[in-house]
Amino acid sequence: MLNRNAEALFWIGRYMERAENHARLIDVHYHLQGEDSPEEAEGKQSGETAEPYLKWARIVDALGSRETYEQQYSSYNERDVLFYTTLDRDNANSLVSCVSHARGNLRTLREKVPSEMWDATNAFYLWLREKQPDDLLQESPHLFFGKIKEWTALFQGVSQSVMPRENEWHFIECGRYLERSENTLRIIKAVGNAASGEGWNSASAYPYLQAVLRSVSGYQAFRRYYADGISVETIVEFVVLNAAFPRSLHFALHTLDDHMRHIELQDKQLRIAHERVIRQVGKVKADLACLEREDMVLDRSGAIVAHLLDASQQLGMMFAKTFFRMGEASA
Repeated sequence: MLNRNAEALFWIGRYMERAENHARLIDVHYHLQGEDSPEEAEGKQSGETAEPYLKWARIVDALGSRETYEQQYSSYNERDVLFYTTLDRDNANSLVSCVSHARGNLRTLREKVPSEMWDATNAFYLWLREKQPDDLLQESPHLFFGKIKEWTALFQGVSQSVMPRENEWHFIECGRYLERSENTLRIIKAVGNAASGEGWNSASAYPYLQAVLRSVSGYQAFRRYYADGISVETIVEFVVLNAAFPRSLHFALHTLDDHMRHIELQDKQLRIAHERVIRQVGKVKADLACLEREDMVLDRSGAIVAHLLDASQQLGMMFAKTFFRMGEASA
């Protein structure tokens, strides 16, 4: 397989996973806007107007885009934030940009992937590009983001059903699960930042911890494991360390490792580099295996999450250096 094809496939997996994650995260955080943070409640009691940042910057922060957003917009408000995160083509990580990039990569590979994958992605893009910011507000953002999740589920279902289990498949899945591991960590990091500096043990963190479960569609699965035992410890343990839940960090890293090992290469030097990447994935898995749920809860500075996020990002760069010609298909 040519390097550029491997890169395009890898980023198709990443972009479609990113689009789904954005829809989940924005939807959950959007509906947290109805709940006042402690700062906002205090401001209302004293007659002060809450700073818009407290309401809308949480979404931008959760997507890791605050600096870029503030370069383009002077303030945080509902319309600007929703447009920037969903329909702004100048934002490389907006929903429409992610789907457009995935579609562009698939278009270069139409002879190498099942036609059903192209049909699903193209239809998704054509539907999304017609949307306008006012449509989101008039039709209900919740319904819009629900439809985004349905489109990404369609793509994943098609790819699961018709893709031969060869290198092309494994590159897409490597992209998907590497993106998923980073997204899960970003969600946890955003929750830590939202807890008013008091850490996850503070009362103010509780609604955001529930939002973590809902962001990964894990609330019902969590209740099966822990029933009414909702606490900081159990939520963190479930999202980070649970081996069976598909959107946990543990599951994402182990599935990534499995797909990495199934990539078959002929070139000897490339096989050596490939083995180095596998060992690096093993190191991150080992770091995770050493964690106890108490470690995450006591990590008020977010050092553990930051370390794991940095390690995941390093994996992405190492993967690119091993397999890709840099800058051809990625954003």
